[in-house]
This record gives sequence, structure tokens and C-alpha cells, in this order.
Amino acid sequence: MSDVQKKIAVDMTTQGHWRVTLNNPPINAFTDGMYDEFYDLVGEIETDRSLKVVTIESANPDFFIAHYSTAEPRSRFGTPRWIDAATRLAHSDVISIAVIRGRARGGGSEFTLACDIRFASQERAIFGQPEVGTGLIPGGGALQRLPLLVGRARALEIILGADDFDATTAERYGWINRAIPEAQLDAFVDNFVRRILSFDKQALSTCKATINQIGLPDDTQLRATENTFFKTFGWPGARERMPKLLERGIGKAGEFELNLGHHIGNL
Repeated sequence: MSDVQKKIAVDMTTQGHWRVTLNNPPINAFTDGMYDEFYDLVGEIETDRSLKVVTIESANPDFFIAHYSTAEPRSRFGTPRWIDAATRLAHSDVISIAVIRGRARGGGSEFTLACDIRFASQERAIFGQPEVGTGLIPGGGALQRLPLLVGRARALEIILGADDFDATTAERYGWINRAIPEAQLDAFVDNFVRRILSFDKQALSTCKATINQIGLPDDTQLRATENTFFKTFGWPGARERMPKLLERGIGKAGEFELNLGHHIGNL
């Protein structure tokens, strides 16, 4: 990965803790290039035996990750290997924590779902799975991970309604661990990370591996859904809605992206 092209920065100054920052202006859309960077990052995470915890946050306070975007050239793999990277992260012996400010929709929401733990700003975080409203389906894990977290009925509400959810509701549903007041979020996360760093890695990793036996979706189902997702770009409903989305301002910083959950129901 070229330093010029990197959109994922890693601070390794604290022993046992990597602080990852996502930075892809203007709205932190997750592109194929970022997926490739994340794939490489997971490989580095797997090889550092002293690493205990990784926190992931955004450089943009309005967008954690807006959603997946096809605006850049394709992944070096052809199809980005997101499911592979997300599955390996979940099975690694490192604890991954998403620290969420701003919008986490579509692939952004699925990115947070792939992390072990999710802490969000009560005032700033917004969640959504808008794919159905664009003629697509969620392809990055939401169809499998959300029912495990929130239950079948609420997963259907989230995915079929394609609307936005505030952090308080997301916490109540089980979508995230906690919605924390903005002024307290960083201190809360710092304290939680310090506690993990003070504990023995063997105990941490053994507990995570044991919980994984009942807490993770089937890898085969995840890959099958991802394959279907890429086919949905050719479905008539998606082909009809894409020009409308582009005309209204999807992918650009502005009111449409800030309030996508509302606008997606009025295409």
C-alpha cells in the first residue's frame, strides 16, 4: 500500500493497543481501495503476538463510514475480500472495538458489526441499512449478524425499513453495546482499553474464542450473501434507482447524505 493512497492510519505508540483511524474525504465512503487496506491491516493484526486490542474510529465526526462506494477502481482482488477480512478479524485473538461518531450506514454499519464491540456517541452516531431502499440488499454481513444481535423482528424492521436509527435506539435494540454521551466517550473507551491491556492475553483470547463458538454467523452464508449483493447492482430496481441517487447527491457531502435514511424513502 502506498503512503500517498492510504486512507487507514494506524497509531501503534501504546504497547498492545493499535488505534486505527479511517479517513476518506468527503464522507468516508468505504471504497475497494479501503477494503484492500483493511484486508492488509487484518494480516498485520494477526501476526503481532503482543497486540491485545484495536480501536477503530473516524477522522470525520459526521461520517464513521457513510456506506460502500464503487467510485474508485476495483480491488486488486477483483471483488474486495471484505467477508474474508471481517471473518478473520472476528476469529483473531485481538479484541476489536468500533468507536462510532457520525453516520454508519450500509457497509459502514456492517463494518461496525464485524467488530467485537461497539461504543457510540449518543449525540453524534447514526446507524442504518439503506440498501433495500436503493434496490440492493446488504451484502457485508448485516443479514447474518443483525438477527444474532437484535433478533429476527428488529432485523427485519432495520433492513426492510431502510431508515436511520439514533444511537439510543441502536443501544436498546442491541445493535451496539452502549450509547455514551459525547463528552464522556473518549474517556470511557480509554478506561476500557486500559483494563483490557492490564489483563493476560491468554485469558482474553480463550474467552473470545469460546464465545465465538455460539456468537458468530456461518462463514458460508456470509460469502453467499456477498456474492448475491454484487449481482443486485444489475437488478432492475437498482438500475432504476441509481440515477436518482446520483442526481440527488449520494456520495457527496451535503444534506442528502446527512439525512439519507429519510430521503431513501422518497426517491
